[in-house]
Amino acid sequence: MTTERGTDLADRPLEDIVAEAQRIVERASARSVPVKLVGGLAIRLHSSEPPRSSLTRQFKDIDLVTPRSGSREAASFIVSLGYAADETFNAMNAGRRALFYDVEHRRQLDVFVGSFEMCHVVPIADRWDVDSGAIPLAELLLTKLQIVELNEKDLTDILALLVEHEVGDHDADTVNAAFMAKLCADDWGLWRTCKMNIERARNALERFDLSGEDRRVLADRLDSLWSRIEAAPKSRRWKLRDRIGDKKRWYEEPEEVG
Repeated sequence: MTTERGTDLADRPLEDIVAEAQRIVERASARSVPVKLVGGLAIRLHSSEPPRSSLTRQFKDIDLVTPRSGSREAASFIVSLGYAADETFNAMNAGRRALFYDVEHRRQLDVFVGSFEMCHVVPIADRWDVDSGAIPLAELLLTKLQIVELNEKDLTDILALLVEHEVGDHDADTVNAAFMAKLCADDWGLWRTCKMNIERARNALERFDLSGEDRRVLADRLDSLWSRIEAAPKSRRWKLRDRIGDKKRWYEEPEEVG
């Protein structure tokens, strides 16, 4: 495949999508390109080896994030790895989102610029230096908890992340519940959707083939996460929106692309 540097067979997407995600992270780090993983593959690379069989799933696409200042460099980098840009979509969504394709393996690569905008806005580029290869665990979890029409793969991702990582008030290898609570305390809609999905995850535990210990850990961490979100002092904006409640739609309907 011809790239901006010429034909380079070494710079073609790998068939194994998990290995391909790892390749992208490693190349980005080596070239100091501001690109990080987000979504299910980021959660997968945060998991132990081998991951729990009941919490594994197939991945179809790759999701990345870049800060607004790095969007042009990120686009050039992705093309250099053997991806084809969707020129029309990228021109129409410049500064917000971009699409690229792995033509050989019929896969899509989605780049979010500055923030993750689906049902809600998650500021995924604000704390860029917390994690070297992916966005921080708190933001990573929020990209799943913000989905109103949660499906089985997204639910699996939520549990896969939380079974591996403690809930606390800092980052490192911990889900920073204090940061999540702060975001939810200022955004009633995000709070409402997180509440709904934490309850969904809590109620779904018995459906998964997990050990009793894993179920206990997940229940405790989901409860701890929600208690911290609920206990955070709410902003005036949050309180005003709370008066309306569910009578008005509190989320955006995400655009289907690809």
